[in-house]
Amino acid sequence: MILMTIITRVSDGLPLAASIQEDEQLGRDLQQYQSQAKQLCRKLNTQSPERCTLEAGDVSFHYLLAQGVCYLSLCEACFPRKLAFAYLEDLHTEFYDQYARRVPLVMRPYPFIEFDTYIQKAKKTYIDGRARRDLGSISSELQDVQRIMVANIEEVLQRGEALSTLETRASNLSTLSKNYSSDAKYLNTRSTYAKIAAGAVFFLTLIICVRFWWL
Repeated sequence: MILMTIITRVSDGLPLAASIQEDEQLGRDLQQYQSQAKQLCRKLNTQSPERCTLEAGDVSFHYLLAQGVCYLSLCEACFPRKLAFAYLEDLHTEFYDQYARRVPLVMRPYPFIEFDTYIQKAKKTYIDGRARRDLGSISSELQDVQRIMVANIEEVLQRGEALSTLETRASNLSTLSKNYSSDAKYLNTRSTYAKIAAGAVFFLTLIICVRFWWL
């Protein structure tokens, strides 16, 4: 289930629109997550990863940065990540069409609160059972969810670790992994050649011995 959606301006974290489920409907308190969402949005900048998932126990934050706007949703951990980012892409397309020119000019919080009507409509579409069955129709760019960075919300908020730092670390680990894989293939190839050479030497020695024996 999608529990919360917040749209903010990346340059200063100004909230532009939002849609939050009532606590009574969910049977859970969302105030803590609202606070974390606001802190997270204030930390984001143009150097932050464009797509990221931040795990927070039994829920996860997913955000998408596009054209200077952050689209953030809070979902239950069991909600498919691919579906969450398809939902955010949908919001971006519609929001950009309606408000792109006005986003840099607004000064007060939640100037586009009426966008909640579209958020509610999109939310129903993506939590519907048919949407889950149609995951295969989502664009190929979103299918590779492994490319979406995953971190822990506490690492980013409590430790003050920048998302750009986490992305750099993940990139370095990926590079090291690729180098290790490449080195392993090289060593395996050398090992194979060494075995073939040893076998050839053995058979050559055997042939020479047999030849001298018969002489």
